[in-house]
Amino acid sequence: MSRRRQSSQLPAGPAVDVVVHLGGWEHSCCGDAVERDQLVEWGCLRTTGDDGASGTGGLRLTRTHHHLEPEVDVRGRVVDLLVVRASGEPEPVHRVPSGRALRGFDPDDDGHLEQLWTGVDLPSGEEFFVVVRSPVRPAPSPQVK
Repeated sequence: MSRRRQSSQLPAGPAVDVVVHLGGWEHSCCGDAVERDQLVEWGCLRTTGDDGASGTGGLRLTRTHHHLEPEVDVRGRVVDLLVVRASGEPEPVHRVPSGRALRGFDPDDDGHLEQLWTGVDLPSGEEFFVVVRSPVRPAPSPQVK
């Protein structure tokens, strides 16, 4: 049974900043590294989280890779990256390492996090928020009927 994709309730306009959650088993398994100014095209699920860090009252978009039909497509340029600390507080980072690097299995990337602008090493993290500036609001995927 496929879930029906819905249009997000974001305001229309020339550009919209969309917050996407990366993390959990999907990013750990095969998530790619993400850098500021990178162009992305992601399939996302509508999920809920109890950390409140997304600023959306618990509703958020989560990137999906596996066996789950995306409900919303997000396309645009990465304008901000944040690691979510155990306290729920977001902290800006320079880049999000790949899941493989975060698990210590990438010979070319040690998976460390760096503080934005200073390059100071930060404690590791597993949950991230990526702000994507999209020229249009996220739309339902045409794959889902």
